[in-house]
Amino acid sequence: MTLKDKLAVVTGAASGIGAAIAGKLAEAGATVVVADIQDDRGESRAATLRDSGHNAQFVRVDLTDAASVAAFAADVQARFGTPDVLVNGAGWGTTHPFWEGSPELWDRIIALNFVGPMRLTKAFVPAMIQRGSGRIVNIASDAGRVGSLGETVYSGAKGGLIAFTKSLARETARYGIGVNCVCPGPTDTPLMAAVPEKVTEALKKAIPMRRLGRPEEVADAVMFFAGDSASYVTGQVLSVSGGLTMAG
Repeated sequence: MTLKDKLAVVTGAASGIGAAIAGKLAEAGATVVVADIQDDRGESRAATLRDSGHNAQFVRVDLTDAASVAAFAADVQARFGTPDVLVNGAGWGTTHPFWEGSPELWDRIIALNFVGPMRLTKAFVPAMIQRGSGRIVNIASDAGRVGSLGETVYSGAKGGLIAFTKSLARETARYGIGVNCVCPGPTDTPLMAAVPEKVTEALKKAIPMRRLGRPEEVADAVMFFAGDSASYVTGQVLSVSGGLTMAG
């Protein structure tokens, strides 16, 4: 598959799953905007891609800040044009009983995992509609499909992103825009590294494939939705979980 002469914007692209997605899209020939709040890591990821012969630039964005999202979208469109592929990949959460969380923490989790992607999508969709094409891939989580112990607000936010994906897909299909969702299961990322080892080992035992996912495996699913192979696919939710969650 080739994405030559295409522009891809990937949020959360400084590390983990987002970095792997940015790499796969760049390898396919796309110009990639590495979007993240982490300046040093974002610059480093973009530089690594350029050193490998790809076209990539870092642009900072804070998805929890409406003004930052608006400024980011305007900057991208002025410098690079309208994205052909938008990957809402940034995400973050904490693990604790629901009743121990504060409203301030809830607001941050919901802003980053749900409201931020909605704002960014809204900033780019009108130009995609005018052009008559586009691919939007939202990175949710299996926590949003089946729930997750200790991640109730995060699960709710990701569940909202899944429903947003399906509804937006219905609205934009007539304009040649595909909107799909990838739901990673437990994946070997910096966030997972912070999980206690005994919890990680228990997860591995529960996963039919008996291991954590790799960021590149999630990126492969994104690549399918981003390219022409998914030209007749929209509103779909794909779990990449090693078989941990098989519910529809």
